[in-house]
This record gives sequence, C-alpha cells and structure tokens, in this order.
Amino acid sequence: MQSFFALLFAILILFVPALPTQAAQFERTPLTLELLQERLRTPIPSEGTRMVDLKRMTIDLRPENSAFRDQFYRLVQAQLQTPGVPVGLDLSNSVIDGDFTTSKLGLRAPLYDGEALSKLFTLTEQAQLKRDRRRLYRLSTLSQSLLITPKSVETAAPLQLTVFRAPLKLVQTRVNGFADFSNTFFLNRVEAQGTQFPAGADFSQTRFSLPMNFASANFGREVQFRNAIFFAKSEFNQVQFRGNVNFQGAEFQNTANFNQATFYQPANFTKVQWQGNADFAQTRWRDQALFSKNKFSRSLFLTDATFDQAVLFRESQFNGFANLRGATILDRADFSYCSFMNGTYLNVPGLRFDSDKAKILGDPGQIGRVITVPTLQGNENLLRELVRNFRKLEQISDANQIDYMTQSLRSRQLQRQLFGTDLNTASLLQLKNIGFSEVQAGAIIQRRLEQPFRNLPELLTLDPVGIATYINVRDRVIAADPLPPVRNFWRKISTGVRWLSLNSLLLLTRNGTSFWLIFGVGLITVAYFSVLFWTVDRARRRHPKAILPTVPEIISVLSFSIVLFLLGLTAIFQSADRPLITLVWWSIVVIPVPLILLGLLYRQGRYHSLMETSYFAEEGTLRQLRILIGRLPTIPRYPLFRERYLPLLWDRRWNWLNYFDFSFNNFLRFGFNDIRVRDEHLPSVVSILVWYQWSLGTLYIALLLWTLSRTIPGLNLLIYFK
Repeated sequence: MQSFFALLFAILILFVPALPTQAAQFERTPLTLELLQERLRTPIPSEGTRMVDLKRMTIDLRPENSAFRDQFYRLVQAQLQTPGVPVGLDLSNSVIDGDFTTSKLGLRAPLYDGEALSKLFTLTEQAQLKRDRRRLYRLSTLSQSLLITPKSVETAAPLQLTVFRAPLKLVQTRVNGFADFSNTFFLNRVEAQGTQFPAGADFSQTRFSLPMNFASANFGREVQFRNAIFFAKSEFNQVQFRGNVNFQGAEFQNTANFNQATFYQPANFTKVQWQGNADFAQTRWRDQALFSKNKFSRSLFLTDATFDQAVLFRESQFNGFANLRGATILDRADFSYCSFMNGTYLNVPGLRFDSDKAKILGDPGQIGRVITVPTLQGNENLLRELVRNFRKLEQISDANQIDYMTQSLRSRQLQRQLFGTDLNTASLLQLKNIGFSEVQAGAIIQRRLEQPFRNLPELLTLDPVGIATYINVRDRVIAADPLPPVRNFWRKISTGVRWLSLNSLLLLTRNGTSFWLIFGVGLITVAYFSVLFWTVDRARRRHPKAILPTVPEIISVLSFSIVLFLLGLTAIFQSADRPLITLVWWSIVVIPVPLILLGLLYRQGRYHSLMETSYFAEEGTLRQLRILIGRLPTIPRYPLFRERYLPLLWDRRWNWLNYFDFSFNNFLRFGFNDIRVRDEHLPSVVSILVWYQWSLGTLYIALLLWTLSRTIPGLNLLIYFK
C-alpha cells in the first residue's frame, strides 16, 4: 500500500506542473459578437480606470472573417471613445488571428495646431498631445515630401494620429498576423510583457507618454520603431528580435532598458537620441549593429554584451561614459568621427577580442585618450591587445596613449605596494584606520591565521566584508606574500626605486609619448642653467675692484631666459596631464644642487688667478652649427688644441648669448660654437656645476631619442614587435 501511494505521488509530481500550461492553452474562449458586446457593457475596474476584459480569448480578425472583424473594431472603438473615465483594453493571454491595427481602435486627432483637440481629452491629456505635435507634423510632412510629388501633397488628406487614453495590456498575447501600431499616441501605460509577434510589427512614429514594457517579448520578423518617442521609461529587456530592427530617428527621453535582449538580424539605431541611460547590458548581437549619429546624453551600458558582427558608432555624440566592461568584440567597433564631451570615456575593463579580425576604430589622437580601465590587475592582456590594435592601424599616438595609461596604472600599483597596508601583517588598529570596522578587522586577522591572503578579491569571501567596504579600501590595501624582515625591506627598496623611476618617465615624458613635454622640460632647464652660468661668470665680486655685468646685459639675459622659460612652460601645460606636479618633480631634480653649489661659491669668495678672465672658452677656428653628441665640457689637454680655445670676451655687446649657447651645447649637444670651460685656475664648484648639467643632459638626450622613436613612425621599427 505504501509503495502504491509513493508511485501515485511521483506521477502527480511529474504531471501536475504541466497541467496549468495545457489548461491555459485550451481554456482560451473564442470571441463571438455576443460575448464581445457583453464584455463591452461590463468593463472591469483596474488601477483607477476601467478595462474591457478580453483576456484568454481567441480573436479571429482574418480577412475571411471580415464581418466579425469590422464589428469588432467598430464596437471596441466606440467603447474606448466613451467620455468620462478612460476605458482601456486588456488582451492578455489572448491569441489574435489575422492583422491587428490600432488605428481602427483609438481616437483620431489631427497633427497640426490649427484644428482644436477633441473635448474628450482632459487638460492633462491635451498638454501631452501638444508637446510633440509640431515635431511629429514636421517629420511626417518631410517624409511625404521626399516620397511623393508636391502636387499630391497639396491634395493629400490632413495627417492624423491615433490616441489611446487608457492602458493597453498585451501580456503574453500572441498576434499571428501583422501588428500595426504606427502613428499612435499612448497617453497611458502599455504592458506587453511576453507578447509574441511572429509576423512582425510596426510602431513607427508611435509615442509612449507613460512607461511601457515589452519585457520578454518575441518579434518573429521585422519590427519598426522609426521616429518613435518614449517620454517615460521603456523596457525591452530579454526581448527576442528575430527579424530586422529599426529604431531610426527614435527618441528616448528616459531610461531605455534592453538588458539581455538578443538581436538575430541587423539592428538599425541610427540618429537615435538617448536623453536617459541606455542599458544594453548582456545583449547578444548576431548581426550588424548601427548606432551611427546617435546622441547619448547620459550613460551607455554595454556590459557583457557580445557583438558577432560590426558595431558602428560613427558620428555619434557622447555626453556621458560608455561602459563596455566584459564586452566581446568579434568583428569591429567603429568610433570614427565621434565627439566626446570633457570627462566622458569608454570604460573597457575585461573587454575581449575573440577573433583575429576584431579591432577598435576611432579618430587618430582621440580614441586612445577616451579609452580607460580602472586597474592593471586582470587587464594586462587587454591593454597589450589595444596597443597592438592601434599599431596595426598605424595610429601610433593612440598606441602610445594606451601604453601611457598602462604605465600609469602600474605606477599606482607600485605606490600601493609601497605605501599600502598589508592585509597579512597589519595590526587591528591599522585595519580600523583604513576603513574596516572592528568586526571586519577581526575577521581578516582570523582568516590570515588560517591562510594568508593572496589577492584583494579574497576579502569578499569574508561574511562581514561587503562590496561597499571593498570598493572603499581596495586602493589602500595590498595582499603581499609573507617574507622575512630583511627580504621584505629589500623588496620595499626595489619597489621604491621602480616607482620613482617610472614616475620620472611619466611626469617628464609621459612614458615617451609626448615630444612637446620633454622639449618643454629641456627649454626651461637650458634657460635655468644659462642664467646660472652667466651669474657665475659675470658676477664675481664688488671689492676691491668690481666684476659685475652691465645693466643692459642684465636686462637682455633675463628677458631671453624668461622667453625660453615661458615657451617651455607653455609646452608643459599643453602636453602634461599634471603640469604642476611635473614642475615640482623637475624642481626637485634640477634646482637644489646648483643653488647649493652657487651658495658655496659665493660664501668662500673668489680671489684666484685669472680672476678677470672668463671661465669659458670658445674654439676660435670655426663658427658653425654643431651637433656634438659625445662632446665633453672641458678643454683637451693637448697643447695644440688648447691654443685653439680663446676666453669669452666680456666687452662685446652680444657676449651674453654665449652662455645660452654653452647651455644648449652642454645639455642638448646642440649649438653654434664649441664653448667649454677652461682647465686652469677653475674653481671646483664651477666644474661640478658644469658636469652636473652635462650629466642631466646625457639622461635627457636618451629620453629625447627614446621619445622620438615612439612618436615618429618608422624611426625605430623595433617598437612594433613588442
């Protein structure tokens, strides 16, 4: 007996879940004229309005049933136009055989302002209609002027639209014929979750005044939303678009949600205006996606989207960021001729190039600047793919920009390793100081006793640590491998040296991607040392016999140095991401040592031999433009060479230019004369000052040549094979 009941229970478990579906399938009632009249006489109340209840019906609107079809449209339209409280239509879970046309159901209203609106409309409804009538009329007139002759336009009937005052419910409805919703203004909500349109649908020039919902709908063939306007939130999540999709010229004035939708055929979203967020997260595009000439006023979400074919954003305008986190590109993503407002960017962490022909296109010099990823960890391969992508396209500036972003992220990573709090060694107080609560800090200490943290995401495995806390502290903590104190100390030293070196490259050259930045740094350095050399050589003493420059010479030197300094500052401020920090870094490297040497020189005084002769000598046999890469700043010891060098003449009007010439030669290895320091009775401080600039110049020349090799295509072909 027990086995019999167990078998019966198992049978019920297997078959009972299928019963509701089968029952729902066979419980649809064929709609007759008598039943329709009965339902029209007794609308049911629903959410503050009245609805004509035609749920779970089979409605035959095929041409062979034209008598019933005509009566259906006439009777339903008469009921929907009843004065007073608007009457809606509920077709949920019904099946409509034949074509379904809303223009035969709603209230007809003119497009233009010259004809008064029907008195059936309330003041609120009239305001909703008037806010878009002019634009709709202009679009319609333009469309007709392009398709028909002017003469036929004059004789054409006045343009009108169909108005639905009350809600329309099409939940789980199936329209076996073509669904024509074109040129319709829905003043109330539209609920069409799970609706099926196997023969396609037309929503061209339709207006949705309140939120509309097509979630999980299925469009079996082509669907048109041309020039449609969505005044409120629109839901297209999990929709199956099996035919062509056309949203050309549509306008979304609120959030548009296409989350998890699938597009099997080409999707045309050209000239669409998105006033709210556009959410295409987890969508699948099996054919071409056209977003050309769009305007994204807020954010565009393409998170985890997959594009089997090309996606085109040509000539689009982005006023907010576009999120492509985790998206997959199998063909090409084209951002050519797009405009990006200040502060907008393409967020691409986790972006995948899963095809040999996958690539990102954009305007040279622009697309690389708007692409960004938040962290280096987990995006190393992506960044290398992006660099390779732009080098294949010969967009060297964009490839360099991506490389600069990579090194900037690496600098932040090194900084966090250097100054961040180690989860495996931090005390309870340290963990609390960086943002953890006492409970969270205790859980971290308990977890590391069992097993050390290997990476930061392991924090999320702890119950007390939530995603908000993780985001708040992730830039201030690290998870380093435990090491003995001595090895840990040397690891910190090595990390610090790498961090300082990398920051020097980033601040002074943008990691070799900006010639004008390194050129500006060179100009201000040359101007600074030129004034120092001129001061050392011309301002020696006041007593007993003054050796000082003349007033005109002072004015000339300061004026020329200020001009060079301003030119260098202009180049730095136009090229550097953080110009002030770049200047501070330059000041730390260049200013202190020469000023200390200058202070020592004037403190000890100068009373040596050859006091009234310049410390600098020029070769008197030649006067020409010279590039002296291997030149040293001292005179050769060979007597015949020494005789060729003559001291600078202080009594010449343009003598002060020689100090700038020497600074250019000593720093840039470029000048008009071969000027060097003498080797007799030369104060050691002057020699150290000259050699200090020469050493900086050697490093500068290496950075300059490296930058040129990365910014001029073909100068160094090795960079293409990294």
